[in-house]
Amino acid sequence: MATKPASNPASEYSEGSIRVLKGLEPVKQRPGMYTRTDNPLHILQEVLDNAADEALAGFGKKIKVTLHTDGSVSVEDDGRGIPFGIHPEEGAPVVELVFTRLHAGGKFDKGNGGAYSFSGGLHGVGVSVTNALSKRLEVTTHREGQAARLVFSGGDVVEPLVARPLQAGERKQGTTVQVWPDASYFESGALPMGELTNLLRSKAVLMPGVTVTLVNEKTRDTQTWQYKGGLRDYLAQTLNADPVIPLIEGEGYADRNSESFAEGEGAAWCVAFTEEGSPVRESYVNLIPTTAGGTHESGLRDGLFQAVKSFIEFHSLLPKGVKLMPEDVFARASYVLSAKVLDPQFQGQIKERLNSRDAVRLVSSFVRPSLELWLNEHVDFGRKLAELAIKAAQTRQRAGQKVEKKKGSGVAVLPGKLTDCESRDLAYNEVFLVEGDSAGGSAKMGRDKENQAILPLRGKVLNTWEVERDRLFANTEVHDISVAIGVDPHGPNDTPDLSGLRYGKICILSDADVDGSHIQVLLLTLFFRHFPKLIEAGNIYVARPPLFRVDVPARGKKPAAKVYALDAAELESILDKSAKDGVPREKCQISRFKGLGEMNAEQLWETTLNPDTRRLLPVRVGGAFDFGATEGLMTKLMGKGEAAARRELMEVHGDEVEVDI
Repeated sequence: MATKPASNPASEYSEGSIRVLKGLEPVKQRPGMYTRTDNPLHILQEVLDNAADEALAGFGKKIKVTLHTDGSVSVEDDGRGIPFGIHPEEGAPVVELVFTRLHAGGKFDKGNGGAYSFSGGLHGVGVSVTNALSKRLEVTTHREGQAARLVFSGGDVVEPLVARPLQAGERKQGTTVQVWPDASYFESGALPMGELTNLLRSKAVLMPGVTVTLVNEKTRDTQTWQYKGGLRDYLAQTLNADPVIPLIEGEGYADRNSESFAEGEGAAWCVAFTEEGSPVRESYVNLIPTTAGGTHESGLRDGLFQAVKSFIEFHSLLPKGVKLMPEDVFARASYVLSAKVLDPQFQGQIKERLNSRDAVRLVSSFVRPSLELWLNEHVDFGRKLAELAIKAAQTRQRAGQKVEKKKGSGVAVLPGKLTDCESRDLAYNEVFLVEGDSAGGSAKMGRDKENQAILPLRGKVLNTWEVERDRLFANTEVHDISVAIGVDPHGPNDTPDLSGLRYGKICILSDADVDGSHIQVLLLTLFFRHFPKLIEAGNIYVARPPLFRVDVPARGKKPAAKVYALDAAELESILDKSAKDGVPREKCQISRFKGLGEMNAEQLWETTLNPDTRRLLPVRVGGAFDFGATEGLMTKLMGKGEAAARRELMEVHGDEVEVDI
């Protein structure tokens, strides 16, 4: 009688193998997904942002941060105080939910009657992440004649909520949060004092009349910031060089009659232009520092460029043959920008970059008319600014001409399918390798002719992993790509002549489906195998067109909107957000793009070609350019005799693949 082989517990995969992470466990297991892990500053910033949001909403005038001798940090404000009554649905104190649930907070309650009209975002994981990554956290809230205290350890309640009547002389409202960060979650447990100081100072700058104080008990130092002059004073103190013209300050916000934006949305800004020194550039969204910039900065850039260009054209100042570019105006600009956006969408949880598409139009629509008015009221200063921009344009064009001369007379004839751009500025130029002639036609009509070139590719590109270099040009598509970009094929240890490179960005643009992904892989194989120095230099990019378009009908004062989603996950997020805004999912019309050819020129520009709103991924190889390690993996994936290795790879990693239907 045959015996059944004993099962190996290590290889069993059953219902019991599935683990569901509850509460704050996901944060503890993968803290890097929710916050910066180089030091604890960002988890403290979450607490600070809440205090700043109270001041932004007009309910607080003081924020005090104290660095205690025991390593803890406390943040105290005089806002309304976090509610501590029992939540009607959850049956637990509201203050407990705020610190223990990843998606709980007052900032989801938008629109009329919401506790916050403008705040730092809707990720809903703020102070709960602070709590999860702290050894201890104490919160005391004062409101409605009572003071309530609650204590956590590692995210769990260790001292339940206790409320008591306010004592004589005790403040009537506000919140104090004291945090003991758990150093085991961070590379360094020490706070970067320079970053903390700049952060607190910027809060004071962006909230005129609000006093921000930092107390260091170890050094017995106290610093206090209060800027009555706002952005102008701050930028003037921070500049590294004397400005060419006086600082330009302005602000603009939508009123209740606005058809395009919600009431209160807009921006305040201060701009300076210098001829030397490194520019100072700081931007904020609802008081959140956006160190990586984003669409609100793109709006400022567009508004500045359009206003200066209009002034130059009106006064006929542009010399013949000079073409003005946005970078010519923006290169010597220093600025502080503070935008207010009703429902900001950030890239990643740490909110370093704003992704809200409407923010470009929002900021630009207020900056351009304000700056045009200022320039025409101060014509002499306008002429100086125009001279600065024209000088930058002439320098850029001369540099482009020098590169052109180095090519000599033996340049190969450019491919007939290539629709080239007008500019010769390498750093500014882009070429899109587009899947299919129909998509290439839309791209040609939708592109910026000044700096964007289009090279349509017919069918799937040859798998060049095992093709010898001297046989590459037998394939028409590979030949056209090489001639168009101006660089010959080479190996990882070669020193190719890159002086003929014609585009600073070489962008792969294919459909957002399986075939499109295959074409991406084939082109990346070509560049990795035969043009590795372009990857090493950061010239190769992958464009990410959307898979879905959602037409959201008008709701309240917000007009109808078109929103694009890269994949099914983003589609679900958009539909959830619409439902929270009062538009049922079934009323949103969803369109699925079968390919780039289905997009018209305007849609392709808006989603994939426009530098202000597109998503363009740079191609890198690991943390550093490690050719050898990546070559082994690519051989498994693309080698003709590697079927067994590919099968093993799919068996090991197949369950990690996510498929959008």
